[in-house]
Amino acid sequence: MQKQKKQVEEEEEASAYSFVLMEIAQKVALPLLLTKGSTSRHHSHSTNAIFSTPTTSTPSSSSSSSSSSSSPLIQHLNSDSTSSSRRRTSTSIGKSSDPNRGKPWFNHHRLSPPAQRLLQTLTDAQFHDDSLELDHLLESLFDHHHQQLPNSLSSDILAIIKALGFHKKYDLAFSVFDWVRRREKEQANSASPSLLSGSSIAVIVNILGKSGRVSCASSLLHTLRHDEGVEVDVYAYTSLISAFASNGRYRDAVNVFNKMQQEDGCTPTLITYNVILSVYGKMGMPWSKIMALFDSMKNNGVSPDLYTYNTLISCCRRGSLYQEAVELFEQLKLAGFSPDKVTYNALLDVFGKSRRPKEAMQVLKEMESNGFSPTCVTYNSLISAYARGGLLEEATRLKNQMVEKGIKPDVFTYTTLLSGFERAGKDEFAIKVFEEMRAAGCKPNICTFNALIKMHGNRGKFAEMMKVFEDIKVCKCSPDIVTWNTLLAVFGQNGMDSEVSGVFKEMKRAGFVPERDTFNTLISAYSRCGSFDQAIYVYKSMLEAGVAPDLSSYNAVLAALARGGLWKQSEKVLAEMEDGWCKPNELTYSCLLHAYANAKEIEKMNALAERIYSGSIETHAVLLKTLVLVNSKSDLLMETERAFSELTKRGISPDITTLNAMISIYGRRQMAAKTNEILNFMSESGFTPTLTTYNSLMYMYSRSENFQKSEEILREILEKGMKPDRISYNTVIYAYCRNGREKEATRIFSEMKDSGLVPDVVTYNTFIGTYAADSLFVKAIEVVRYMIKQGCKPNQNTYNSIVDCYCKLNQQEEAKEFVENLPNLDPHVFQDEQRRLLERIANKWQ
Repeated sequence: MQKQKKQVEEEEEASAYSFVLMEIAQKVALPLLLTKGSTSRHHSHSTNAIFSTPTTSTPSSSSSSSSSSSSPLIQHLNSDSTSSSRRRTSTSIGKSSDPNRGKPWFNHHRLSPPAQRLLQTLTDAQFHDDSLELDHLLESLFDHHHQQLPNSLSSDILAIIKALGFHKKYDLAFSVFDWVRRREKEQANSASPSLLSGSSIAVIVNILGKSGRVSCASSLLHTLRHDEGVEVDVYAYTSLISAFASNGRYRDAVNVFNKMQQEDGCTPTLITYNVILSVYGKMGMPWSKIMALFDSMKNNGVSPDLYTYNTLISCCRRGSLYQEAVELFEQLKLAGFSPDKVTYNALLDVFGKSRRPKEAMQVLKEMESNGFSPTCVTYNSLISAYARGGLLEEATRLKNQMVEKGIKPDVFTYTTLLSGFERAGKDEFAIKVFEEMRAAGCKPNICTFNALIKMHGNRGKFAEMMKVFEDIKVCKCSPDIVTWNTLLAVFGQNGMDSEVSGVFKEMKRAGFVPERDTFNTLISAYSRCGSFDQAIYVYKSMLEAGVAPDLSSYNAVLAALARGGLWKQSEKVLAEMEDGWCKPNELTYSCLLHAYANAKEIEKMNALAERIYSGSIETHAVLLKTLVLVNSKSDLLMETERAFSELTKRGISPDITTLNAMISIYGRRQMAAKTNEILNFMSESGFTPTLTTYNSLMYMYSRSENFQKSEEILREILEKGMKPDRISYNTVIYAYCRNGREKEATRIFSEMKDSGLVPDVVTYNTFIGTYAADSLFVKAIEVVRYMIKQGCKPNQNTYNSIVDCYCKLNQQEEAKEFVENLPNLDPHVFQDEQRRLLERIANKWQ
């Protein structure tokens, strides 16, 4: 009898833990695409991977031998699929093999008749959590057990709590747990064993986590352990870690993981490790830390299962670690596991993020050859691979293909395409995708709105951008951390530092805690605004907040260094990354190219370019496009044309930034025919001209005989609802000043101020240079006085233009007099500046 009783208790405990772990598996399912809105239906196989029968975790000799003969890296993806065809059969709790359909309390011999009646009452839709009625019902249950079956009371309590959790009566489940807990505290002197076993605690923590009361769950465990002396086991801690993870509180999850080992001596189980590895991936932990945890798991005698490998492959997505993902794919097979649909989708997702569509298609072929039909998630990863690589026609064809196969595109499909067209500068196509999405009855999610905000913001259409922000609420969505990060990035790219600070304050006021992506965005935003010190301050703040830098962090810092032309510091950061902190990617080398270009280190830039062309640095579309950009910026025509030619030779579609770079260099050199070729290509290919496009065209015309065309383009910008920037107005002002049209230049100057733009030193220098060249020195000096009064500090060009024009007229004495009286005009002028100008006059006199 005693043996039978013990067996029943063990079965109950195992059933409870299985219930909790099944819930955990659903929560930490792999994020395969746009994780903010992913649903559990995408990850049904992850549950199978964890809760398979013992045979799943034991590698078969035949599988191992088959896998070991496969070829390395990418070739392995096309390897013989013999081992994959020998699929293990696994049993998952809650599946058809479970007669109770995952609800162990339905097994009536496990519940006493009074407990069955109580459960029926509590789960009735008419029952409300009335403390007096609940007290009466539970007391009746206790009385029954005291008289007849005292040993099964603990099993009844556990089953009732689980059942209430299943029926989403979370508050009622906690009320039952808390009622029993309080009753036991009142009877502290009783010799009876506790009715709340470790399994009950694990279940209630899981339930609290599902209901979003994760802080309550954490406090409960702390109180039970420290105030009530209850032993908290690894299953309860694993439930809490999972609760924190599913609520996005990743740092808290890691803290609990460390505490349970260091303070409580709890040894993590396979499930614990799988949950925390998933957390590491979502936190964007450096790959070295993820692998250190994986090694620690194996060193502690915990063998990875298929879910572990799937999680690790998914972790490769953030850093675009496709080589590491392929190595894990090989290890998975060598360990005797057969890839499942989750494995293939995770690998596809990594290739999608890494802009490697060819390899993604190889994965699809192997997936289909092994009997796995592609799903919407599969196609979304493929479409992402093509869209990120700029191959938008192919991405659109894949979307049409999935429709032909009867697979309905979802919000991620449309949002991925929309983002791809936005990045390429094809706004009309992006809007068509959005309209098609709406027509198909597919509701946009927050990711869709974020893409639209980015599109309008990058085009300077701030009114449209803020309308989209308002539409988020209308569509019953809520801005997420990405929304705020996108706004920060948009304002940063437009040099609007006060708006960056304002958005950051609003974000914190809305309750969002800055995380790694926010810090990375702020670093980029401030550096784009020219606030390099502020960017570095944000980086240091990130480290002080305990947020470890990832690849994006390093690239953001490198981009900030690049804008200042700080190539030596950039090389040091690259060396640190190569030493193992973080694997450099194409954006890393892109930043280094910009650093060389801004420092006018042409030889270094060309040397790095040769390494890219030769393939010693893996050539990506991003790097070739960057070469077009930096060579154009450096006014290296032959090098620019070579980089552009390499793009077309390799079948890479140029994006709007690349095309703008070509227009810029041709425009500066007055190569109108070449400029028109690019414009025609843009029109035929559906590219939407940006403000940069128009500014380059205005520059070309402002230096030509047809200078009035520059104002016509300015009017076109305004008609399209775009907001001209200082460069736009300064270019038109220059066009008129250069041609002696002072009235028109002054009119544009007034328009510029009326639009809310503050004239800068370039604006004023244009007028000063024009007046000085016409010997109107009094007018020129009046402009200097006015600009100082407006808070605009003169630079060397301001005074150079005046003294040079005096010297051209052989009026060196007047020039010297101007310089000697300069402190009366500009109280902040330094003596060094006066000495420099006097030397300039002396040199011109010789």
